Order: sequence, then structure tokens, then C-alpha cells
Amino acid sequence: MKTQTTRPASSEPIKRYTKMEVFDEENLNFMVENYRKILEHVGEDADREGLIKTPLRAAKAMHFLTHGYQMDPEKILRSAMFKEDYREMVIVKDIEIYSMCEHHMLPFFGRAHVAYIPNGYIVGLSKIGRVVDAFARRLQVQERLTLEIRDCIQNTLNPLGVAVVIEAKHLCMMMRGVQKQNSVATTSAFTGEFENDRTRSEFIRLVAANLID
Repeated sequence: MKTQTTRPASSEPIKRYTKMEVFDEENLNFMVENYRKILEHVGEDADREGLIKTPLRAAKAMHFLTHGYQMDPEKILRSAMFKEDYREMVIVKDIEIYSMCEHHMLPFFGRAHVAYIPNGYIVGLSKIGRVVDAFARRLQVQERLTLEIRDCIQNTLNPLGVAVVIEAKHLCMMMRGVQKQNSVATTSAFTGEFENDRTRSEFIRLVAANLID
């Protein structure tokens, strides 16, 4: 005997996903027109079927990829600061990074490992990832990105020390230029207790360890 399963009838309408995007219309229109000109200057027909909406899509994508300019990283941290008498290392590792090289406007991507030693205040862990995004979603160089994350946490939380390590692959090295497909750039920045060899070594060991299966 075959059994048929049916969903119960409901008077509630099915809620469908609605994509919410907010753009400055004047800036968006300006970018759309310029992306159209770029397509024409590389030899494309901007009016052919596959490219008709490309200038708009590209403009919206660029707005999203650089929305960090509209974010205040220090405000993000201050929104979730809590008094706590904890003075041991706090690490958030393997934070995904997607950014844009300011020299070629090509992506670089990888992982950030961030640690701090509280000094009276802790911060919601998700805010560390949001701070990383706030700086990464701008035109960047990896070296400055590393320092900006470090300095933001140090200046806002005033912890006993901050450590930031970023590992990233750069498409400007992989797709053009030297075209080295397996190169990875690593940058680091430390303050306070992390300038001590023992503390820094513990941080590096914990970042490298696979503590969760």
C-alpha cells in the first residue's frame, strides 16, 4: 500500500525570501553608466542580451564589496562590551576574509586569526568577525588591514594585548603579474602582552592546533 504525505492546508500565505538592498541612487546610476563605458572600451557590445544588466549588477556588487566604508568598527565593538574579570587569552580564528586589492581592484581572500587579553572588559565574539569585515570590505592592502584590526580592538577595549594574523591569496598575483598560483601572504601585528615571546608562541600554537574535530 502506498502512503501519500501531504502538507496541511494553511490560511497563511507562503513567505518567500525577499532580497533587501539599499543603495544611494545617484551614486548607483553614476557607477552603472561608467561600467557600461568600461564594457564598451574593452570591445564588448553593452547592448547584447547577456550584458544588458551587467552594469547594474556590477555597480551593486561594488557597493556591497566596499560597504565597509559605511561601517564604524569601534561602534560595533562598543555595542557589545561587558565588564568581566577575565584576563586570559581569547582567540577567534579562521575568520573568513574577502577584500579588494587597492592596486588592481582584484580580490584577495583568506583567514584572519584574532586574539586579545581582556583588561576588565570582554566583547561579544561575533563582533570580532564584524570588525574584520568592516575593514576588509574596503579597498585594502593586507598589511594595513592587519594593523587596522589590531588598532581598533586595542583602542576600543584597552586590553592587555592584541594579536592579529592574516593569511590570504591575492588574485593580482595569481591571475596577472607573476601568476604564482600557490603563493600565500601572511601578515601579523601584536600589542602589549603579545609582544612577549611566550604569549605570542602560545597564540601561534593555539591558532595552528585543530582543537575541534
